[in-house]
Amino acid sequence: MFGHDANLMLTLYRTHAAELRAEAAQDRLARSLPHRPARGWLNRRHHRARTDEARH
Repeated sequence: MFGHDANLMLTLYRTHAAELRAEAAQDRLARSLPHRPARGWLNRRHHRARTDEARH
């Protein structure tokens, strides 16, 4: 597939560079999206209590 070691090294370099660019783009996208706070057990419990009150 590769005629010379230089071609192999160039292919590896290009592949690695493409992977780094994709990871950087993914990181930029993750930082641009709004961060939603994690729901803790208190939030879920409070939410369930409100639905129980609504039933009565």
